Amino acid sequence: MRVEQRLQELGIALPEPVRPVATYVRFIRTGNLLFISGTGPTDAAKKGKVGADVTVEEAKQAAREVGLQILATAKDALGDLDRITQTVKVLGMVNSAPNFDQQPQVINGCSDLLVEVLGDAGRHTRSAVGMGALPGGISVEIECAFEVE
Repeated sequence: MRVEQRLQELGIALPEPVRPVATYVRFIRTGNLLFISGTGPTDAAKKGKVGADVTVEEAKQAAREVGLQILATAKDALGDLDRITQTVKVLGMVNSAPNFDQQPQVINGCSDLLVEVLGDAGRHTRSAVGMGALPGGISVEIECAFEVE
């Protein structure tokens, strides 16, 4: 499957990859693994605690946008998304209001996108956890590991 063709069929344009704003790198490749640093939404409207300031649907959309940013970073790292052979792990962190317990539904925004774009190579192990706060008040932050050729 050609990932670029699939993106075109879905009407999806990848954003410009974000650049680090602190002392870290966006990605590291070691052997056949590509690790993508924690990534948050770039839209300032996606800030706040999910379950109080941000709805589940808004946060799910933010998680999808973060998934697009992760794919853009992977393309930047690899040159070609067809080099991804498997999505290994997704860690989704949700800036959660007290007693909010729908973190998996939020992170589905990213997980669903990865499967939609990468097919079986997008299926992955995952953790979706609630956090008391995230940097800059963002609603979601997601990191990802891919197996690559």
